Amino acid sequence: MHLKQLSLTNFRNYTRLSLDMSQRITILQGANAEGKTNFLEALYYLAVGKSPYATSDAQLVHWLAEQDDLPHARIVANLARGDVEIRIEITLTQKANGQPGYRKHIRINGIPKRIMDLLGLANIVLFVPRDVAVIDGSPSGRRRYLNSTLCQIDTQYCRTLMKYNRVLERRNHLLRTLRDRGGRPDQLDFWDQELTQTGSHVIARRQKVMVDLETLAQPVHLALSGGRERLRLRYVPSFDPHKLEPNGNQMSLRSNLAPPISIPQDPDIIRQAFLSFVHASQQTDIQRGMTLIGPHRDDFRFFDGQVNLHTYGSRGQQRTAVLALKLAEVALMTQTTGEQPILLLDEVMSELDIDRRRYLCSQLFQVEQVVITTTDLNALTPDVLQQAALYRVSQGRLTQGNLERKAVESDGVRLPYLNRSPRSEETI
Repeated sequence: MHLKQLSLTNFRNYTRLSLDMSQRITILQGANAEGKTNFLEALYYLAVGKSPYATSDAQLVHWLAEQDDLPHARIVANLARGDVEIRIEITLTQKANGQPGYRKHIRINGIPKRIMDLLGLANIVLFVPRDVAVIDGSPSGRRRYLNSTLCQIDTQYCRTLMKYNRVLERRNHLLRTLRDRGGRPDQLDFWDQELTQTGSHVIARRQKVMVDLETLAQPVHLALSGGRERLRLRYVPSFDPHKLEPNGNQMSLRSNLAPPISIPQDPDIIRQAFLSFVHASQQTDIQRGMTLIGPHRDDFRFFDGQVNLHTYGSRGQQRTAVLALKLAEVALMTQTTGEQPILLLDEVMSELDIDRRRYLCSQLFQVEQVVITTTDLNALTPDVLQQAALYRVSQGRLTQGNLERKAVESDGVRLPYLNRSPRSEETI
């Protein structure tokens, strides 16, 4: 799988850009706030139809476009998958009749499609410094990470998750009605069955992918830590799937030690326990007006041996674990789909020490296509620079240049210093 060409119109600070991306490695270099991250955001948007940063699509439209008669933004990409050419076009148009916001229109090879049809066409692994929040951030962030990864490689999981969220919303509405107006609790029976039927499949699939990611991440983590640390990933459900009767001893699942519990991968076994816990918490759910148990409350944790990296991990340990996780994600997508994903690295080299920087650079040659942003080209190794297409990013414009290299000292290692002579802008 290879992204051959990208075109942006009124996307973030890019008014118009057309870029040939035939090179295996593309490097975007420039100061902060010039548009490097916006470029990667557009690529990620192509894969999942959603921004990893913006809270609404309106934030993606260039502010000058709002002065047009028909305000819009457009991303167009030509993708090669083996011998098959795919054209993906996503257009954001302002809603009619003065309504706030933008409508999303997706076309694949010129045919209107839904977001579900987009998933899996251009798989993306995005690695940014803030990804350390996967370890030290909130459970909701970790759930978003899992959902995003799984939806790219398993459309059935995505459909099941969407159905679970609809059921959850309706059950919560009924819970609030029972709390505020009264009524028979047995009205919940239907939604309890639907909730546990869909939720058990979500939990089973998440558990399976956690096992796969751990298997793939462990050798990477061992190499990064000099063989001193062993990474362990643990899915932490909001109920004990081995117990058919709640006993109130749920805190052990969220211990600072790696829990010995292994979650069944059979949805039917998980469903039986899930249903019993939902029934047991029914009165509490009604009082709170929300469902307190289920995959929407689950978590997962990183451990170095038995040490919880969320609680006790140093910043360096957390960065190493996230780097291992991201490289494992690339391997997982490759194994699952038979095609390597596009790897996006946003200013990550500056966050790594020299050894981890070298290791990551060495892994880039194992990936079909990589796009890297950096403020400092000296953060990249000479072999990466020699094989890359390099562009200078300034105020939403890309300039390609010839390179003149001379050696300078950086972290005790001789790396190339690069001078650039501009060649062209806008259309490259």
